Amino acid sequence: MIERYLIHYFLAVVDHGNFSRAAQQCGVSQPTLSVGVAKLEAQIGHVLFHRTNRRVELTPAGSRFATHARRIEGEFARAQQAMTESDSSKLIRLGVVSTLPSSWIEHATREACRAEGEKLEIVEGRMRELLPRLERGRIDVIIGVLDHDSRGQEALFEEGYALAMSAAHPLAHRKRLEAEEVAGMDMIVRRNCEALPAVSRFFTQRGVRPFFAARTVNDDRAIAFIRAGLGITVMPRCFAQAGVAMPALSGFEQRRKIGKLVHPATAARVDGSESLHRFCAAIRAMAATS
Repeated sequence: MIERYLIHYFLAVVDHGNFSRAAQQCGVSQPTLSVGVAKLEAQIGHVLFHRTNRRVELTPAGSRFATHARRIEGEFARAQQAMTESDSSKLIRLGVVSTLPSSWIEHATREACRAEGEKLEIVEGRMRELLPRLERGRIDVIIGVLDHDSRGQEALFEEGYALAMSAAHPLAHRKRLEAEEVAGMDMIVRRNCEALPAVSRFFTQRGVRPFFAARTVNDDRAIAFIRAGLGITVMPRCFAQAGVAMPALSGFEQRRKIGKLVHPATAARVDGSESLHRFCAAIRAMAATS
């Protein structure tokens, strides 16, 4: 019999593509995780990963097993959830992408908590972290960045990006700036930004290679650095606020669509959820007035 923790180890390696990061997620040492994966391979009689010094890839057998493993893990999670729910309280496990303003999330959460008879659990992260959780049944719905696949998706708002800088910056009064105009300015790197690869390509193609005054995965910290005058950065327009100017960046037309993403297996759980409806309505309202 295959024990659940072995499936958990296996899927962590699949999701992270790396044994050390998978071990960190699972809260075990890398040798412990490696022994677990080897035990799983011995039980099913197939090698699941091609291992090299630089990367880990699924074997054909590993790819086949991954499909079943995700289904099994999802059923485990749903069975646990079904047993922990009470008649008087419906738990909604909500994944929220980390690149939304904290003030928006505070307002939306306050509205969601007004729903009676429901319990809300929020998990924050990047889309690449939240999507596996949704697929494996560990969360019920994501409020995040949508792709071009419309299945299970409901758009809440769409927005572009702009250059975020201190309102005291000499160019803060401008509505639009060219890349060449900011070539000599210090910049803040938002490591959690979904558009980071596109931003990097945009500036590199124009010969702009700035000094990076800070690197952060926290957008509240990025805003603090910007207000203080440490540097500028490219941010979604939803981060417009007092003390921050956001002129457009000529030629950078990247946009993102924020919405609700529900896995078909969890759609029945969240259908009719008042707390989720209130959360989404609050996000729409914030976007409409920003």
